[in-house]
Amino acid sequence: MSTFTIVLLVILVIMIALLVALYFFGKKAQKRQQEQQAQIDAASQRVSMLVIDKKRMPLKDAGLPQVVIEQTPKLMRRSKLPIVKAKVGAKIMTFVCDEKIFDLVPVKKEVKADISGIYITKVSGVRGPLESDTKKKKGFRQKLMEKASSLQQQAQQEEANSKKKKK
Repeated sequence: MSTFTIVLLVILVIMIALLVALYFFGKKAQKRQQEQQAQIDAASQRVSMLVIDKKRMPLKDAGLPQVVIEQTPKLMRRSKLPIVKAKVGAKIMTFVCDEKIFDLVPVKKEVKADISGIYITKVSGVRGPLESDTKKKKGFRQKLMEKASSLQQQAQQEEANSKKKKK
């Protein structure tokens, strides 16, 4: 056997071993996530709240209790989380929102929310359905396509104007 085929076989064996390891790690992580979701659902309460503000900000700047910051892993402390400040009853509280529903949370409106501790899991409108008020960001390719089409339209208009002037 040549050295090239031996190297390819070794790389293939390593890749297969990595895929098998990722498969089992993924199944274990999925099982753990399902258990955590069951705990969150068991502890959730339905609360009426007035949303004051919502932002994505680092955990340490969010104004959450120090106990929460200490319990989070060090890598997560720097990442930005969806934070919602809301008035619940007479108190103004800071909540961590689920990433899936963060865009649905309206600002300066009253909502009914399912909360589990300081985590918002569901939101529904008190007076009608909720609508996403944030616009989706345009991608780089889409911006280029729009710019190209507008330039093409300008060129066509200039060409039409020059033809009219010649007549």
